[in-house]
Amino acid sequence: MATAKKAAKKPAAKKPAAKKAAAKKPAAKKPAAKKAAPAKKAAPAKKKPAAKKTTAKRKPNAAFMKAMTPSAALAAVVGSSPMPRTEVTKKIWDYIKKNKLQDPVNRRNINADDKLKAVFGGKGKVSMFEMTKLVSNHLK
Repeated sequence: MATAKKAAKKPAAKKPAAKKAAAKKPAAKKPAAKKAAPAKKAAPAKKKPAAKKTTAKRKPNAAFMKAMTPSAALAAVVGSSPMPRTEVTKKIWDYIKKNKLQDPVNRRNINADDKLKAVFGGKGKVSMFEMTKLVSNHLK
């Protein structure tokens, strides 16, 4: 009921303002009409399409592609072979999804099991943004 009353009040308030604006516009249009006519003649000029830049494929950053050795705690989750940071992150996410460790209510949070608690410094719940910071401590 209260929203119906508010809705009824709002359009009524806008109508007087519209009348005032309408009253001012005719007076302003008369001098401006002479200036606007020449501008319309210049407007039909065609614009040239922007030249396309030839861009090469984006090269990956060498720092991300450098093989890193995981610590013993991280190796229990992703494996002990050296791999780039990108692969470590992918394997951690595969592990999280396989074991259904993502919080069903707030999907940004990860509920750590015993293996991940060792990686996350004993924390039981970690946000996905904090996860990458904690994992980087286990890479050499």
